[in-house]
Amino acid sequence: MLDWELCVALLAMGMFGGFTAGLLGIGGGMILVPFITMIFTARHFAPELVVHMAIATSLATILFTSMSSVRAHHAHGAVLWRLVKLLAPGILIGSWIGPWIGKQMNAAVLALCFGLFVAFAATQMLMERKPAAGRELPSAPGLFAAGSVVGVMSGLFGAGGGFISIPFMTWCNVRIHNAVATSAALGFPIALAGTISNIYYGWGEPGLPKYSLGFVYLPALALIVVTSMTMAPLGARTAHRWPVKKLRKTFAGILYLLAVYMLWKAAVMAELF
Repeated sequence: MLDWELCVALLAMGMFGGFTAGLLGIGGGMILVPFITMIFTARHFAPELVVHMAIATSLATILFTSMSSVRAHHAHGAVLWRLVKLLAPGILIGSWIGPWIGKQMNAAVLALCFGLFVAFAATQMLMERKPAAGRELPSAPGLFAAGSVVGVMSGLFGAGGGFISIPFMTWCNVRIHNAVATSAALGFPIALAGTISNIYYGWGEPGLPKYSLGFVYLPALALIVVTSMTMAPLGARTAHRWPVKKLRKTFAGILYLLAVYMLWKAAVMAELF
């Protein structure tokens, strides 16, 4: 049985993750992974599995938060559905491969890679490089390749893909609000393929706690989803009221804080292996 303190923590985390999923179009994964890692560590889950499980569980929540937030973005007419269709095939393939790559890494290396990549994503968002006036989205093969990269990174780090897809789209002169909305829609194929992959590659792994389905910890998934689905639409509505610079600074600031935690966690874990 789960104690009430754990339940409250997971429900609160779901509220925060759901709101940021809708606000930033990142699926909530980049936000949730460090917090889930903290909770699983406090519950004394096997150190060699804690980051893998946090990433897998975070990715599974995006199956639900993406559906909730994308409805709100679609109501504003902001989702570029043609772009979603062109990116989705590569995303599905990449999101299956990402968890396989993650399984080859120990927890310390995975935490280190997560922290470095989050810091890189935050820096890219803050730099606000102006795209060339004539730059446009690539053709279908180029979008397939871009989708594959987004999928691999999302499956590896348990995120909805916004940390790559939003900068990519804005670099190609897609408006930030359209990029956020379209990224939210891409969260579902990312989470679908990545979650199935995490279940497959984690199946029968020694040391998994009770109520795990592969690397996905079901009690955490259920409790986070309960509140995240209610908060994602609020985040999406807020995104359409906030100015572009405020969105960028919010996105980057949150990511920097979480990057610092995961880098510290990597250093601590390195001493255990």
